[in-house]
Amino acid sequence: MDAAEFRRRGREMVDYVADYLENIEQRPVYPDLEPGYLRSLIPSEAPLEPESYEDVMKDVERVIMPGITHWHSPYFFAYFPAASSYPAMLADMLCGAIGCIGFSWAASPACTELETVMLDWLGKMLQLPECFIAGTDGHGGGVIQGTASEATLISLLAARCKAIRRVQATNPEISEAEVLSKLVAYTSEQAHSSVERAALIGGVMMRKVPTDKTYAVGGHMLKQMVEEDKAAGFIPFYFCATLGTTPSCAFDHTTELGPICESTHWQIPLGRRFRSLKLWFVFRMYGLKGLQAHIRKQVALAKEFESLVRADKRFEICAEVIMGLVCFRLKGSNELNQNLLKKITKSQEIHLVPCQLSGRFVLRFAICARTTESRHIQQAWRHITQLTFELLQEPSH
Repeated sequence: MDAAEFRRRGREMVDYVADYLENIEQRPVYPDLEPGYLRSLIPSEAPLEPESYEDVMKDVERVIMPGITHWHSPYFFAYFPAASSYPAMLADMLCGAIGCIGFSWAASPACTELETVMLDWLGKMLQLPECFIAGTDGHGGGVIQGTASEATLISLLAARCKAIRRVQATNPEISEAEVLSKLVAYTSEQAHSSVERAALIGGVMMRKVPTDKTYAVGGHMLKQMVEEDKAAGFIPFYFCATLGTTPSCAFDHTTELGPICESTHWQIPLGRRFRSLKLWFVFRMYGLKGLQAHIRKQVALAKEFESLVRADKRFEICAEVIMGLVCFRLKGSNELNQNLLKKITKSQEIHLVPCQLSGRFVLRFAICARTTESRHIQQAWRHITQLTFELLQEPSH
């Protein structure tokens, strides 16, 4: 492919992507396939001779799209928002074209410096304290990690390193292995499993802190556990607070937890891509007001769905609705709710996933797509109530 063909195919791809997103709600949001479907549809080995672009794109529809869960469909209410936008897609294209690997400042100065400034922009948007901002003095600041799981692991490893150095500075006779055996990290019992995996990779003990009735961690319980562990000869060194737990979007009480914890240093990873370009494009083309409007719209849609659930006495809300997530269930057994979710998934009209709260099987309704509107919320609720009616008419219920 030369530059001339790239120009032509690039325009075609932009049209394909725009058509895909404009018409995405006409596609089944969740694929009806069995694991392993794809292998029989493509050759077992890469082609010896080059194939045409037309053939590749035909196979996108034949092979790829039937196996796609459409995260940007306005009927996708599972997991969490994937945060895509047209400015971000354009920036992704430019990022791929530049293709630099920013493992040091010299490797690509703009890659390092733009990321530092964009994280400052984000920190100021969130009204973080000045100590979190890099500014021009080099204090504070952050870097973009590949995933939330990676960010958790990096912060834990940085805290572990700091704790070992602190202990050995006052007790040089203690070996690193001995310090490691006594380190204790903490997180919410509602935290994502990646936090526990980070502790396993980091080779440290992780204790789960019980939550209150809102599924959030408070200062009293953490303080009690820390004091007990100190008395037993352990070294508490790390707490991973959660601002929006995976099951219910609960927010730990950081104003209570902060004074108990020590701050940790950021760790800079090697080999990062020019991801800050996406932030730069999005921040500039949406503006702070545009981003705020998007978030507030999704919160309002969640509140709209919550009101529909509360108006139907067959259902109950299972956790406080804070952001764009509603946790709800049919009043009744876990089996009843599992069967309702099976019917929802089988229908392929909307997509939800469950969670467990206080031993109860709960359905999560997350406002995910940028294009979700009130009509999609209303249609989703009509669909859920229709399937509920059918379920309750079955002899077993």
